[in-house]
Amino acid sequence: MLTDRTRLHIALQKSGRLSDASRELLRDAGFRIQSGKNSLTARVENFPAELMFVRDDDIPTFVSDGACEFGIVGQNVLEEFALSQAEAGYQMLAELGFGRCSLKIAAPEAIAYVGPQSLAGQRIATSYPHILRRFLMQNGVDATLVTMNGAVELAPRLQIASFICDLVSTGATLEANGLRPLDTVLDSQAVLIRTRRPMDKARANIAAGLIIRIEGVLATKESKYIMLNASSEALKRITDLLPGAEAPTILPLHGRPGHFAVHAVCQESVFWETLEKLKAAGASAILVVPIEKMML
Repeated sequence: MLTDRTRLHIALQKSGRLSDASRELLRDAGFRIQSGKNSLTARVENFPAELMFVRDDDIPTFVSDGACEFGIVGQNVLEEFALSQAEAGYQMLAELGFGRCSLKIAAPEAIAYVGPQSLAGQRIATSYPHILRRFLMQNGVDATLVTMNGAVELAPRLQIASFICDLVSTGATLEANGLRPLDTVLDSQAVLIRTRRPMDKARANIAAGLIIRIEGVLATKESKYIMLNASSEALKRITDLLPGAEAPTILPLHGRPGHFAVHAVCQESVFWETLEKLKAAGASAILVVPIEKMML
């Protein structure tokens, strides 16, 4: 019988695009998520795990303390947490490819900027003081940091600071507030993290199963299965062109001596230009299909 002592606990952001994408990742990994008794938790029907919906900046703490064995969080939040700790109690397992954004320096259009040295002696408002302080130190700049918990883009209008350092996704919020992006401090995306706290053997085995499933989903995101026909003379040229493919399967075609079927999993994007190059190299009957599931 499963209890809270044998279930894994996975910390997710409780709302927003990162939360939606995290749930989609888990569903793609085959986890059937139930609605919990309240909006803070949800059981997984077909796997010994429970989701915990929390504030994004609490996720590194939950995982480091071992309250949750796994978490999905933005690199920006994780990096800010890590810089505030003497020792981080988590391990980053994988970049997940969604929730992409950048932490950027921004300012009103009228303010000149020729590089980080333009920040010297200025006031900069941010919700990420540790990351910004590191950026300034790396560039040998002395500036005054103004820490805010939200609405950072209002700081120049309220004359709290001349510059801001804030997350930018589309840039629409900056534009709406008369600001322009100037410099990138950190590029971010969602990552999967795991606690460094020891687990007993049973829970460690469950954790290994979860990791295998998620790795399988990530492997299929850009992967495609390519099938094509080729003559023996064209095989070398064609296999050299297959993007990200390792050891393609080559089978003789029945009734066509000297011709082969080539099957390959390509772990890089396959564009029309790639297909045109394959055809020019002698490939025919080229078929590209998505991969629904993959176990590495």
